Amino acid sequence: FGSSAWVCPALLCSMLRKNVRLRKEFLYKRALEDKEATTLDKKRRLKDALEQNKMIPTDIRGSDAALREILDLDDETTQKRREMIDDEYAYVGTRDPKVLVTTSTDPSNRLLQFAKELRLLLPFSTRVNRGAYSIPDLVGMSKANDVSDIVVVYEHRGNPTGLLVSHMPFGPTAFFTLRDVVLRHDLPEKPPNMSESNPHLIFHNFQTKIGQRTMKILQALFPPAAQLSTRVMSFINKNDQIHVRHHNWKSINKKTGEEVVEGQEETPGDARSKSVSLAEVGPRFCLELWKIELGTLDQRNVKTEFELRAFINSASGTLA
Repeated sequence: FGSSAWVCPALLCSMLRKNVRLRKEFLYKRALEDKEATTLDKKRRLKDALEQNKMIPTDIRGSDAALREILDLDDETTQKRREMIDDEYAYVGTRDPKVLVTTSTDPSNRLLQFAKELRLLLPFSTRVNRGAYSIPDLVGMSKANDVSDIVVVYEHRGNPTGLLVSHMPFGPTAFFTLRDVVLRHDLPEKPPNMSESNPHLIFHNFQTKIGQRTMKILQALFPPAAQLSTRVMSFINKNDQIHVRHHNWKSINKKTGEEVVEGQEETPGDARSKSVSLAEVGPRFCLELWKIELGTLDQRNVKTEFELRAFINSASGTLA
C-alpha cells in the first residue's frame, strides 16, 4: 500500500468502472431474490400437493408442467433459498484473503503494539499506519488494492476497547467490543516465537443464525489451514463473550519424551503413546458482538442486520 496521495488517472478510471460494474451486478442479484422466492414457494406447494395426493393449487395449475421439470432437478442446495447474504462469502476458501489492519487516529503505543500482533495473527494481512487517512480513504485504498477485509482497532485511554471488521467491497461490517486484552509480553510465561503459517480454526458454541453469521465473518479473515501446521486459533463462545486464544501445539512421545514430527509414518501403537502439549503464543482477548450492518464502514443509512439492545438480552444467548 503506497503512502502517496497521487493516483494515476487511468488507474482511477479503471477502478471506478470496476466498482460500477460490481455494484450493478450486486443490485441485479438483489432484484432476483423476490423472483426466486416466488418460484421456490410454488415448487414447495406443488411438491406438497404431489406427496400428499391432493389437488394442485389453482394459481400454479397453468405452470405446473414447467415446475415439475425444475422440481426433478432439485437437490439439497437448490431447495434452499439463497439470499444476498449468502453471496458475500461465496468465494471464501477459494483464494487467500487480503486483510488491511489499522488503528484509530492518534493511537497510543499499546494500541500500536496490539495492531502489530494482530497483523501477525492474521496471515496475508498488512498493517497500515492510520496517519491522516479518513475512512473513505481507507475504503478507496482497499478497493484499489483488492483487499478482502478491513480490520480497525479502537482504544479508550490507552486500552484497546473496540474492533471493527468490514468485508469488501459491499459488506457486511461487524462491530465488536474488546475486553481483557493481554499482549504477548504481558503473558504469565514467555511465549514462543509466533509462526506465520496458516492456523487451524476452532469455533465452539456458535449455534444460532447470528452465531453462524459471526463465525463466517471471523473465518473469512483466515486462509485454509496448512495440513501440517501446528498453530491453532480458538474462538470459544461463553455467554456471548468470544474468548480468542492462540496456541502452538506439538506431539510428544510418552515413552521417550521426545517431540514427534508430524507427517512421519506411524505404527498402530504410536497413537496411544503420544500426548499433546500446548503453548500459548498470544495475544489473548475477548470479543463481544454488538452490531452487524449490511454495508461497508464508509456507508451511512445502511440496513442493520443485528444490534445488541437491552431488551433482547436473554438466558438463551444471542450466539448459541
